[in-house]
Amino acid sequence: MSIGKDLVAASATPLVLAILAEGDSYGYAIIKRVGELSDGQLRWTDGMLYPVLHRLERLGYVEARWATAESGRRRRYYRVTSAGRAHLATERRHWEAVDAALRGIWLEMAPTLA
Repeated sequence: MSIGKDLVAASATPLVLAILAEGDSYGYAIIKRVGELSDGQLRWTDGMLYPVLHRLERLGYVEARWATAESGRRRRYYRVTSAGRAHLATERRHWEAVDAALRGIWLEMAPTLA
């Protein structure tokens, strides 16, 4: 199943913030975690992730730092800020409302959608 790009884009902010709420991470690891959390339904690329991270950084929801990994490779690690955690809580309430509305519609319309 292919998920439309509008839905992928709409879910990007809460996904990234939730992943970073688990702990600091870097680009490739975030992309990998999105795939894991979505059971492979969402396949992100660098070109999708980094604009989101840069926007969240501009908004003050994430902070970035350079560090050297055990492999010796320099990576840019991102962490969620307190403002980012607050925004994630708001995003979660919004998505729960959308989920509840859709579940109600699907349940009510089940006989006509079959």
